[in-house]
Amino acid sequence: MLIAAGSSDVALAFVEIGALVLGLALLSRLAGRFGITAIPLYLLAGLAMGEGGVVQLDVTLEFFEIAAEIGVLLLLFALGLEYSEGELRSGLRSGLSPGVIDMALNATPGVALGLILGWDPLAAVLLGGVTWITSSGVVSKVLSDLGRLGFRETPAVLNLLVIEDLAMAVYLPVVAALIVGGTVEATITSVAIALAAVTVILLGALRYGHRLSNLVAGGSDETFLLTVFGVTLLVAGVAQRLEVSGAIGAFLVGLALSGKAERRANQLISPLRDLFAAMFFLFFSFQIDPADLVAVLVPAIALAIVTVFTKVAAGWYAAGRMGVGPKARLRAGTVLIARGEFSIVIAALGSSLIDGPDLGALAAGYVLITAVVGPLASKFSDRIPIPRRLAGPQRLARGV
Repeated sequence: MLIAAGSSDVALAFVEIGALVLGLALLSRLAGRFGITAIPLYLLAGLAMGEGGVVQLDVTLEFFEIAAEIGVLLLLFALGLEYSEGELRSGLRSGLSPGVIDMALNATPGVALGLILGWDPLAAVLLGGVTWITSSGVVSKVLSDLGRLGFRETPAVLNLLVIEDLAMAVYLPVVAALIVGGTVEATITSVAIALAAVTVILLGALRYGHRLSNLVAGGSDETFLLTVFGVTLLVAGVAQRLEVSGAIGAFLVGLALSGKAERRANQLISPLRDLFAAMFFLFFSFQIDPADLVAVLVPAIALAIVTVFTKVAAGWYAAGRMGVGPKARLRAGTVLIARGEFSIVIAALGSSLIDGPDLGALAAGYVLITAVVGPLASKFSDRIPIPRRLAGPQRLARGV
């Protein structure tokens, strides 16, 4: 056999990777028992087995690095599938004002803390992105698990997520161009190219997405899966070459699919997404020394406390514009607390910066806290007392 010469190394790699994947399966089952997302448990597992962890594995890092990159692409691709052209246009019309309030309330604490800690301004801006963006994956799962997809406040939540996700289509490539650096002219050119590429791809996805959907919708499941997966990787690679985040390219591919193609993609890509996304979260924290996490634990807790309230305030405001009552406004706010995949993507983007290790550790701790607190707060939000100055006694009595 071709691999006979290194069969012992291959066997060891299979054993370690298999054990890791089975461990992730157990963590996912455990998270399901407690009704929370598995993201914090994946991050903890990576911390335990990475540099400075309890158990250090010799598993090939190149394998997990590629798998993690694919995980990011599939997370963002699946997120793009959640939105139709009509939902995007509606979200842009009704969600712009809440989106600006959301950014101001939740990005500011992150930027401020980064500057207080003496970080480079670019690292502080990245921390602002970490605290700004809600985890769409966690939110969609919580809404589904709690049976709230049909609640009156849910459109306000989804509109806010649309604004955040589209804002990331601009934020990520701009920050990526700034990280590459160079002369002022080169940086401006990179930013302009990134913005132009995002605009072209977005308009193309909205205008010609139905043609792409019709083109790929036919064939067997095998053919369809290979086609969609290949297109996603291809567009992401091209976007990366244009100094645009590959994740945004994947997001726009998902956005372009509609109708039968969208439904088939959701069904066939979901297992791949879950597998590679778990590896992404594992690999992210795999590179973080737990000692670094301990050093930033206090700032992470303080930041989480502040942004729990600011995110609830943003959701309260967004739902209030739809005329719903205080209980519904509180449900909208608490379901937005969790940060997750996007926050980790942003932190990973700054890994090459001088303050990159501290940013990664702080982001990991922050996501751990909010990804646990968010779903639990949302689950028990109807039991949280609301001050009378925020809602009249009649509305509280009705519980709307």
